[in-house]
Amino acid sequence: MPRSVAINVGANTNAPGFRGPIYDDGSFEYVPIPEEKATTEPVPTYADLGLSMELPDEIRETPVHLDPEFAGYGPCKAYTYGDPFGVKATPIAELSAGDYLFFYATLSTVGDQPASWIPPRWGCYLIGQFELAAAPVTGEEFTTLTAEQRAAFSSNAHLKRDPFDARVLVRGDPDGSRLYERAVPLSSPEAGATANHIVTEWSSDSGNGPWWRRPLRFAEDGTERLMDVVTG
Repeated sequence: MPRSVAINVGANTNAPGFRGPIYDDGSFEYVPIPEEKATTEPVPTYADLGLSMELPDEIRETPVHLDPEFAGYGPCKAYTYGDPFGVKATPIAELSAGDYLFFYATLSTVGDQPASWIPPRWGCYLIGQFELAAAPVTGEEFTTLTAEQRAAFSSNAHLKRDPFDARVLVRGDPDGSRLYERAVPLSSPEAGATANHIVTEWSSDSGNGPWWRRPLRFAEDGTERLMDVVTG
């Protein structure tokens, strides 16, 4: 049975200053963070993503750090993810081919009277997944790959940074990877900062403190339960 890790991604109140929205039917907008590093080539802007939400005029032409990338989202044609921070890179690097990497984001609640399962103001939600096509590649291992092997990650945002800075890179199998159409809540309906049973019972996290910023590890049984939810 596969294991899995869930990590926080996407826009937040620090960068670019707002979260993506969550709607009553569970649909949402995945909004990447801005690209804050120098790049070796032009990268997409917020205006290039085809978002249906109204964007502030001042960020429309801001380059984005499009990571993770989900095939079919904006200009994306592959499923890749890279991370430069040890707190997330370390648990990701422990995964194997066939394991899962889940992505969660904090999303802003739309409207003053949301559906009963949506917390007021904001909440934390699973928004997508990768089934790993191969074992993760560390930043050091990447430097030893052949040009052909590196090409599998060529569209990833960290390869476009100058200098390359990922501590880990992963590639999703197209058959088991996707950006969800409906978000899966990790917050309780009472408050975004209150974790629900997926976090407190199925993962190894206590749900105390700012759990929505931490990697969430799921053993085989927790992963199986989580897969039942996201595929149900």
